[in-house]
Amino acid sequence: MAFVIKTGIDDPRANTWVFAAQKTMYGGKGIAVGDTVFVFASENEGGAGLIARGTVVAAAAVPKRAGIDRQTPRVDVSIEREALAKRPLGRSELKRHTDWDDGRPATELNFKLYRQATDKIVGVSDETAAYLAGFF
Repeated sequence: MAFVIKTGIDDPRANTWVFAAQKTMYGGKGIAVGDTVFVFASENEGGAGLIARGTVVAAAAVPKRAGIDRQTPRVDVSIEREALAKRPLGRSELKRHTDWDDGRPATELNFKLYRQATDKIVGVSDETAAYLAGFF
């Protein structure tokens, strides 16, 4: 399975990124070493959307805190960059894809990344991973 991370990125051209306690949704908690990750620089934090593709080199679940009933699973993850995106893909390009039942990759990304605009790691379908691969 491939994953997408949308988060604040300090250096979009870094060779490796380390992200602590990232929120996971839509299967994101299954991220593991060796998985492919498409990196989106969060527009909420001044980023421009899809910036890179990489491979997970370290991943570990963050333990839940005691005394809190409902907690979103979080993970610490390190990603080694493999390629920089050659075309833009972000909120503005995905905004019109709102027919949640159409099964299209752009719609899956809009739903998972921007319907709830928080930063997160999400799992994506093979079709969506192939669609994202076309941006490199």
